[in-house]
Amino acid sequence: MGGFNLEHLEAARFYLFGDVKFLHLLLLLMILDILTGLFKAWKNGNLWSRKSLFGYARKVLVLVVIILANVVDQILGLNGAVAHATVIFYIANEGLSIMENLAEVDVLVPPGLAGKLKSIDTSKDTLPEEVRKEFSTKGEGK
Repeated sequence: MGGFNLEHLEAARFYLFGDVKFLHLLLLLMILDILTGLFKAWKNGNLWSRKSLFGYARKVLVLVVIILANVVDQILGLNGAVAHATVIFYIANEGLSIMENLAEVDVLVPPGLAGKLKSIDTSKDTLPEEVRKEFSTKGEGK
């Protein structure tokens, strides 16, 4: 009576993260991204910026997206395909972010990779600005 049942905890873990592959790697990369981002902010003199708080919140939201992908997998019986693809996407994203942070603190980054990073970051628009431009140009063509 009143005891804690571990079966409920295991069921919650299964539905939250299931058997998501590479989740530990993603968590490690998130930690490395935070550390390299802190070092970059320290070097640039804006260690206590609001941008870092949004970055931490973004990391939490990534985990929410992975939970959602896992729930979709569980409901549709896709054996982890959606969650796996989601985690791989975020692993690549974290890797790019770590490389960008390292390049900004003058750590030697392979030249080919540094060039690719610069070509990816050619747009200075934020995501809402890009979406707004996309929808405004679509309406002009009609």
